[in-house]
Amino acid sequence: MSDSSKLQIPVNRNILEMEYAVRGPIPQRAAQLSIQGMKTIPCNIGNPQALGQSPMTYYRQVLSMVEDPSRIERERKLSKLVKLSSELKSSLSEVDLYPEDILAVAQNFLDKNGKGLGAYSESNGPLFIREAVAKFIDRRDGRATDYVAAKPNQIYITNGASEGVKYVIDLLISKASDGIMIPIPQYPLYSATICKAGGTQVNFYPDEESGWAINRSILEDSYNSAINNGTTVKAIVVINPGNPTGGILDAETINEIIDFANERNLVIIADEVYQENVYGAEFVSFASVVGKRQVPLFSLHSVSKGFYGECGHRGGFMEVRNPPMAADSSLSFLEVIQKQASVSLCSNTVGQLMVLLMVTPPIAGDPSYDLFIREKNSILDALEDKARLIRAAFTQMDGMEAFGRTGAMYLFPRMGKLPVGTNDFDYCMALLEETGLTTVNGSGFGQKEGTFHLRIAFLPPKELLADVLPKWIEFHNRYVNK
Repeated sequence: MSDSSKLQIPVNRNILEMEYAVRGPIPQRAAQLSIQGMKTIPCNIGNPQALGQSPMTYYRQVLSMVEDPSRIERERKLSKLVKLSSELKSSLSEVDLYPEDILAVAQNFLDKNGKGLGAYSESNGPLFIREAVAKFIDRRDGRATDYVAAKPNQIYITNGASEGVKYVIDLLISKASDGIMIPIPQYPLYSATICKAGGTQVNFYPDEESGWAINRSILEDSYNSAINNGTTVKAIVVINPGNPTGGILDAETINEIIDFANERNLVIIADEVYQENVYGAEFVSFASVVGKRQVPLFSLHSVSKGFYGECGHRGGFMEVRNPPMAADSSLSFLEVIQKQASVSLCSNTVGQLMVLLMVTPPIAGDPSYDLFIREKNSILDALEDKARLIRAAFTQMDGMEAFGRTGAMYLFPRMGKLPVGTNDFDYCMALLEETGLTTVNGSGFGQKEGTFHLRIAFLPPKELLADVLPKWIEFHNRYVNK
């Protein structure tokens, strides 16, 4: 039966028109090549453990105890046996025995949760986890001027940060002319979610040559253009550190964005999932700067990034500050978001536990602390080192240039030279076919007209980069000069 003779069913055009480049044609072609036996390097997405990053021992040890609570008592018995046998003790490595704080954390979770990981929780997440998140936010931001303490009842535990984004955008867009301002380039989650909700994407363009800086003029130009086109702008998205650019915003810039949103009655969606990935720079949260200004703020964090890299466990949280009311309704945004969360009953409970562990790491003096800090620093140092290695390779590529500081897990270099009639998609596909390196074309994230980029995640092992970078340099200089 031909496709034309099959049953034709009208479908939601918004879904048909969605695009998501990080899982688009280039990675799809990479999957085909991999099946055919070619070795590919998936640098198209921030998926650390897919490229060999080891899980943090602390997280996995607690998780294993909670998944199988009978092991807690067995581990304690084993520890007693080891203390009685010097021969047995000398044969065990640092991670063979679970430290007592691991067992205590696991038991504490089970005691507070009351039902393990196999049962539904409250739709917004267990209260004790939301309380822990609030304390984490207060520790991070509490020294700021006019800081307002986080409230557990304004925190939602979500399936990664993406679910929180969808809650807010789905709620905000009530008609096709409703617009959301997003930075270009942007993470395609935002353009896809706006498209699916049937709203209008309003682009603003950070200044690439100034390190992807955002200023009031850039925001006003975008806003005024949208208003003149009949769009009702309702929110602004800010990704800090930036994805795909890696740009890092300072407190002065964040304050300027908040003032802009305040004057224009806009909601702020602050995507802060890369807050650990600043490599020596300072991360400044929106919550620490907004103070007592009554600007609706939705801040997002996740266990997928940072040094944790637990993408598959789909854990995240969204904090809401200054929630507005829903027009023509007696409900606040908090109540409507609660309704959205309730439709799925709850976020996955393993992800909830991972969020708890993210916001309550071991502290100095805990048996697990030294190993935790060594592993954390090793991962972050390695990421910075690999970013530096790739940046150095760009200097050997004709016309390739990366602007700004290194943040997040990506580099987004601009290609100043391409053969006539080609674009960054052609380049990235050819790079894949020749070297196996899977990147994403800059047009998949959006970019200023007439410019070409690509995004690469600097996650592969250093030895793999050392092998592929000379091949990329050779390919690049041949390709752009043909």
